[in-house]
Amino acid sequence: MPNQKKNLILIGGGGHCQSVIDVIELENRYNIIGILDRNIPIGHTVLGYKVIGEDKDITKFSREGNICFLITVGQIKSNTTRILIHGILKDNNCKLATVISPRAYISPNSIIKSGTVIHHDVLINAGVEIGENCIINTKAIIEHGVKVGDFCHISTGAIVNGESKIADGCFLGSNSTISNSISISKNIIVSAGKFVKENI
Repeated sequence: MPNQKKNLILIGGGGHCQSVIDVIELENRYNIIGILDRNIPIGHTVLGYKVIGEDKDITKFSREGNICFLITVGQIKSNTTRILIHGILKDNNCKLATVISPRAYISPNSIIKSGTVIHHDVLINAGVEIGENCIINTKAIIEHGVKVGDFCHISTGAIVNGESKIADGCFLGSNSTISNSISISKNIIVSAGKFVKENI
């Protein structure tokens, strides 16, 4: 008998939410029961899924039990909103979903922590550790032994080479490349297309 799908509420209904929905549907492990968003009226839909409230309603839905949550607010200039929402989820003892596209390659010798989304065509090699609530976006490559902290966004086509360390809250822009054994401190933004060959 197949495993029953887990119920899932998404928090944030913008563009990033749409791309995550595509991954969730392909993975086919979760049943999306609705979206919370403070800027979209209740009853409106995002790719066919209804907005059922806003982030202040997390407490109410957390009491229903058997529901997982996923932060689907995007992260480019700042991770502040994602961190605030995570605080609310933690205060309410909510279960966080982890979503991984079947089109991604994830080494069995890697670690992916809760709340993280791995998008289509990502490659994560052996010995990698990805922290909580990260976005590993389409076609990103994370090579052997890399450590990525919490609340990071590794954007489309970005490459992080072996043994590098990316601290919490970093954003690596599209097609950026991090050389081998580089350390990047907390909350650093690496612009799109940049080649990083020295520690930041």
